[in-house]
Amino acid sequence: MKVRFKKLSENAVTPSYSKPGDAAMDLTAITKNQVMGGGFYTQDLKYLEYGTGLAVEVPEGHVALIFPRSSISETDLTLTNSVGVIDSGYRGEIKFRFRATKNEMQYQVNERVGQMLIIPYPTIELEEVKELSKTERGTGGFGHSGK
Repeated sequence: MKVRFKKLSENAVTPSYSKPGDAAMDLTAITKNQVMGGGFYTQDLKYLEYGTGLAVEVPEGHVALIFPRSSISETDLTLTNSVGVIDSGYRGEIKFRFRATKNEMQYQVNERVGQMLIIPYPTIELEEVKELSKTERGTGGFGHSGK
C-alpha cells in the first residue's frame, strides 16, 4: 500500500522500517521543545515536544497509530497520550509529547523517538439493547482473570 507523506522541513527523515518484518516505521525527531500544559489539570506541567517535520495522508478507512519505541524504557520520558491516533483527515505535523520525570535521559534531535503503524479499521454500527449475552467472565473487571 502506498501512503503519501510530506516533508515539512528539509531536515525531516523519511519514516522507515528498521528490520524486515517490522510492523511499524520509525520516526525521527528534528526538533525538541519544552512546552507548558495549557489545560485546567496540566497548566503547571512541563512537557517535551518532539517534532518530526512530517505530515502523512492516511488513506480513508485507515488510522496511523503512534507509539513510543521500546527504547523509551531507557529514558525518563512517558508519552502523554499513550498511543497517538492520526485520523485520515489530519494533515498537520506528527509530533510526540512526553512528560519528563527528570531532566536527564531524554531523546535528542536526530534520534528515533517513536513508531508509526498504519492499519485498516472497521466502521462500527452500534445497536442499543436491553441485555447483553451471557459469558463465563460476565462483569468481572480489573484483575478478574488472575495474575
